[in-house]
Amino acid sequence: MRKMKESGIEWIGQIPTTWKITNISRIYNIKAGGDLDVDNYSDVSTEIHKYPIYTNKQNKYDAYGYTSVSRYKSNSITVTGRGDIGIAFYRECEYDAIIRLLVLTPKNKRMCKYHEYFINSVMNFKEGSSAIQQLSTQQLSPHKICLPFQNEQEEIVTYLDHKCTKIDETIEMENQVIEKLKAYKQSVITEAVTKGLDTNVPMKDSGIEWTEVIPEHWKAIKLKYEFRIKKNIAGKDGYDILSVTQKGIKIKDISNNKGQISMDYTKYQLVDINDYVMNHMDLLTGFVDCSKYVGITSPDYRVFSLINNKNSKEYFKYIFQSCYTNKIFYGLGQGVSGLGRWRLQTDKFLNFSLPIPQICEQDKIASYLNNKCLNIDRAIIQKENLIEKLTQYKKSLIYECVTGKQEV
Repeated sequence: MRKMKESGIEWIGQIPTTWKITNISRIYNIKAGGDLDVDNYSDVSTEIHKYPIYTNKQNKYDAYGYTSVSRYKSNSITVTGRGDIGIAFYRECEYDAIIRLLVLTPKNKRMCKYHEYFINSVMNFKEGSSAIQQLSTQQLSPHKICLPFQNEQEEIVTYLDHKCTKIDETIEMENQVIEKLKAYKQSVITEAVTKGLDTNVPMKDSGIEWTEVIPEHWKAIKLKYEFRIKKNIAGKDGYDILSVTQKGIKIKDISNNKGQISMDYTKYQLVDINDYVMNHMDLLTGFVDCSKYVGITSPDYRVFSLINNKNSKEYFKYIFQSCYTNKIFYGLGQGVSGLGRWRLQTDKFLNFSLPIPQICEQDKIASYLNNKCLNIDRAIIQKENLIEKLTQYKKSLIYECVTGKQEV
């Protein structure tokens, strides 16, 4: 155990006695990224990637749609000022970078990737940093940084590079498994609602544009003969506000004033239990679900219900959601997709054909999918929890090393 001393900074705590604490602004010149003519950077304006940095026009990261870039000298750090606030990147060579970030150039020419790791820890552990909408030079300058000797900085970098690479590789593998599970879930749903559960039944041409064949004893019926569109305005306050998310219908919390807030909920439309609510205005990021709640939803959404209540509501929910996920509704849309206004017009919605088995078979398919999807979702949640634990472990590991609590 090496000797430790108090840093005088609450979030850092104790540091080795040989380490120093100083302001970030004392060792860096900090400035905001500037503009540059982007005629020679057409790839920057068309690509969307993970972080707003470009190294020699090859290692691309997230541009957030910004097209102005600047050329920065080698041996400096960029810190994202918008989007994913406070993510730092160290570059040994000269590089191009999107604006909307901060550039830290060392006053002392000797600097290594240790500083990147430390600044990332500042933003991860500094209380309240997650609430920052835009990071400025003035906000970053007063932050403190721990400084071990140069050789120890380099040892920490070597250790963290090795460990973090292993963690990142594991996270990436788990993400790939999640994507495969999601694809498998969707294939199971599509197969069940278009071909049923019995693989031995004879098939026939469906007459439905989006699925070639259906079981011989099924019918292909236009949606307007099975559903009716509703439009009942609330006329008063006091109802739960229902939002259509890609995880289904949720009751919206309007107490924190986050997200889109209406000035007049009396003009929203009523939703009953077992009504379907569809965001038909954005067929790319929108969704549809069968409501488990009484409440109100946007007057721009489409609310509809089964004419024959004996039909399986879950079976049709799976069909509609599959049509979103497989972009079948998207293929029928009109509007301006780039602005999130790709809509399913009423006439195309009502004349949309559905594969429909007998009610008893609908119930069997719905029950099968409920169980199957529950198991797949559990597996996905387990993977997501593992990724979260690995992500937190990585943050903790970096913090322990750059504050000297774990000796490398």
